[in-house]
Amino acid sequence: MTTSETPDRIEPALLEDAPANIMDVVAELAARAAKLGSVLHPRTASNLADLVRIMNTYYSNLIEGHHTRPRDIERALSGELDSDQKRRDLQLEAKAHVRVQAEVDRKFAEGKLPDPTSSEFIRFLHREFYRDAPESMLLIKATDREFLMQPGEWRSRPEHDVQVGQHLPPSSDRVPDFMHHFERRYRQETLGTGSRILAIPAAHHRLNYIHPFPDGNGRVSRLMSHAMAHTAGIGAHGLWSVSRGLARGLESRTEYKSMMP
Repeated sequence: MTTSETPDRIEPALLEDAPANIMDVVAELAARAAKLGSVLHPRTASNLADLVRIMNTYYSNLIEGHHTRPRDIERALSGELDSDQKRRDLQLEAKAHVRVQAEVDRKFAEGKLPDPTSSEFIRFLHREFYRDAPESMLLIKATDREFLMQPGEWRSRPEHDVQVGQHLPPSSDRVPDFMHHFERRYRQETLGTGSRILAIPAAHHRLNYIHPFPDGNGRVSRLMSHAMAHTAGIGAHGLWSVSRGLARGLESRTEYKSMMP
């Protein structure tokens, strides 16, 4: 086995001994999130969170290169699907994203949200996202292969091996070991408050680095990050839009994709 096929390949998994200026930003973020979460009545916050989910879905689609307008998402949520298959599939993806994020928020509000970095939860996100997907959305086509993706199942066969740009993720038969290492390194109960916040971007990047599913890894990583924000204490009733920040970037809309594997 080559070094590139051992789980240590994802190290460093965490930012050890973060410099003071980064910890200052973490402290400010925690304070602002606490303020945002406390100034609104829970019912008002819940209604606003419904709107944020649509915005989050819009930007998540935008990251994937899919321009699904908010009104198209609202139409999908009300059961009005486009007659054109391509636009209808995009609506179904958007509807699934809203549904899964709402489920994450509900689980957290009820104190039932499991560790967002556990393999079980990550597979749950993928399975739920593609739960109602038509076969056309599950069909993975390449120049030399074609197969149906199984929702919630890791890459496991040679035909599942992929190359993402210049990045070669671990071989499909090594995914379970990589995900076991991932789960151990990002287990929330072992991290303090500041470390949980810093773990969000790190785990987000490393999950995409492993690329555990044939498709849908970007969406799952963004939903996982949303759940991690809750467990880190900065979820603010679901009022943050992780995807909006990633899609807009600090200086350029291309930053997110350029920094991913």
